[in-house]
Amino acid sequence: MAGGGTAVLCQVLSGTGGVGKTQLAAHHARTAWQAGAVDLLVWVTATSRDAVLSAYAEAAVTVTDPDDPQCTGLDDPERAAVRFLAWAQSTDRRWLIVLDDVSDPAHLNGTDGRGDLWPPARPNGRTVVTTRRRDAALPAHLIDVGLFTKGEAVGYLRAKLAAHGRHDDPGQIEELARNLGHLPLALAQAVTYLLDLHLDCATYRVRLADRARTLPDLVPEDSGLPDAHRATVAATWSLSIEHADRLRPTGLARPMLHLVALLDPNGIPATVLTSPPALAYLTEHRTPDGGTDLDVSPRAAGVDDAADALRCLHRLSLVDHTPGAPHQAVRVHNLVQRATREALRPAARDMAARACADALYEAWPEVERDTVLGQALRANTAALTAHASDALWEPDGHPVLFRTGNSLGHTGLVTAARAYFQDLHTAARRNLGPDHPDTLTARHYLVCWRGEAGDVAGAAAAAELLVDRLRVLGPDHPDTLTARHNVAYWRGGGAGADVAGSAAAFAELLVDRLRVLGPDHPDTLETRHNLAHWRGMAGDAAGAATGSAELLADSLRVLGPDHPDTLSIRHNVAYWQGMAGDAAGAATAFAELQADFLRVLGPDHPATLLARQNLALWRGEAGDAAGAATAFAELLADSLRVLGSDHPTTLTIRYYLAQWRGQADGASGGVR
Repeated sequence: MAGGGTAVLCQVLSGTGGVGKTQLAAHHARTAWQAGAVDLLVWVTATSRDAVLSAYAEAAVTVTDPDDPQCTGLDDPERAAVRFLAWAQSTDRRWLIVLDDVSDPAHLNGTDGRGDLWPPARPNGRTVVTTRRRDAALPAHLIDVGLFTKGEAVGYLRAKLAAHGRHDDPGQIEELARNLGHLPLALAQAVTYLLDLHLDCATYRVRLADRARTLPDLVPEDSGLPDAHRATVAATWSLSIEHADRLRPTGLARPMLHLVALLDPNGIPATVLTSPPALAYLTEHRTPDGGTDLDVSPRAAGVDDAADALRCLHRLSLVDHTPGAPHQAVRVHNLVQRATREALRPAARDMAARACADALYEAWPEVERDTVLGQALRANTAALTAHASDALWEPDGHPVLFRTGNSLGHTGLVTAARAYFQDLHTAARRNLGPDHPDTLTARHYLVCWRGEAGDVAGAAAAAELLVDRLRVLGPDHPDTLTARHNVAYWRGGGAGADVAGSAAAFAELLVDRLRVLGPDHPDTLETRHNLAHWRGMAGDAAGAATGSAELLADSLRVLGPDHPDTLSIRHNVAYWQGMAGDAAGAATAFAELQADFLRVLGPDHPATLLARQNLALWRGEAGDAAGAATAFAELLADSLRVLGSDHPTTLTIRYYLAQWRGQADGASGGVR
């Protein structure tokens, strides 16, 4: 790499997993940064096009002046990526972009109408790519990061042994290096195993040879990996797993690795692997100790046991465990994952997959305050689905599949949520059939997020779903009542809005939900909430305010003050207070409510942004036009960042900003 000097603008480090490509790229980047050789360093985990777009979007924010009027375009990842690459093309600043673990060069190619994401060739810019691919089409100077040479491998083993006061037969060291195929990752695990068990190289080689006869060879990815070392690597990992399993807490490292092998290699939250479902799996699948009485039930694994099991895996270089990074506490090489998965029988793999799904669902907070955690949980669910999708549809669709899509929507990624549920509905039909309740549930959420994304066809889809739920589930099933709720909502909010008809439909629905679910069921309270809303929209603002206030008392009693539904009801109480003529009172109520939204939901939750919108609105209605304009300007920046430029809330904020700026300035101007 150093030999390339300034003549080579893009270098691709290509080689099999475990040869140290990422470490080499990181060393190069760190050295360049510490030497002051670059002004901007961008590290991209380039495992998908979305990941590249996200990293480029962050970089675009970094290099763009916040006062630049074009800054508003940075909410769209595709446009932000174009902006960043244009900056890299035109700037005189020195930059280095590292595209780590490019799984498919096509993710960066400009095909099918998508923009090219390869960094530009500029004298002041450098690009480093790490990948297992060796495609001739890679647009750069290819550096084959191969295995250690014989001398490097032998020197590595000698140095590691000598550092612990160990000196072995030079011939055995050479043979061990050869047996391990000179693969750096395998050498690291082997030397740790040797040192921990105080074995010499000859004894280790005997064990390794025995394992090689029984452990299945590693199956290559479609992208292609060298064949020479696969069986040896698998045997090395098998021995390391056995050793980790014997460390305290005995017998937990192996089942922990079963779980890790099915999740996101780039980062698994600690809360997932220490959740009650994960602990139950560890307890049930704990590797029996040869000296343990099998008639005696083992002690249930606890949170500390799970953490210690991860440390055992870390010691043997099977995972990277970083407790200080809770959302990505565990990282693991994907070949370690693959070897682990393929060593499991299909039934055992499916059992581990369902335990992972339970653990993810358990770790998912009811209210997503932390967007980074939400992204990590979604990435882990995606990895799990890729490895064991069938297990998540046995016997029914696992709840985590639905939680993932709703997480996208509740974070403000409504277009992504709509696309997710479109795919989930297709999968549900394939696995369960069109009339299964979970297939209908997938349709339900698809209808919901189509509506949130502004799809005016939602009303027709909601009505079709109601027909099918009536036929399959009957009129009194809670899911059928939910379908009626959606139809009533779309009657007032869809094309050709009929707000009076919507209020009447919610009144009829309330009667049935009271009869079927009772007065304190959350769905009944939600129906009362919507009934008050649509009565207000039909012109009865005072009645809406009274109905919302009565509902608030019940919601406080049933759900508590910090439940999101209670906060939403408080939001409506304040809104209809303003619509009934008390603008100043509404502004005061929204100011108090905003503090609670920030505390409970966090600053970036869509409901918090909506509360800020109404606070600004009623400040303006109470006479503070300049304050309203300032508040809407601040809110617009956050809405663009969180929701994007095309989200209905963002468009509404832009409208109000234009209105209140015009009133504050005594002019009629728009916002561009």
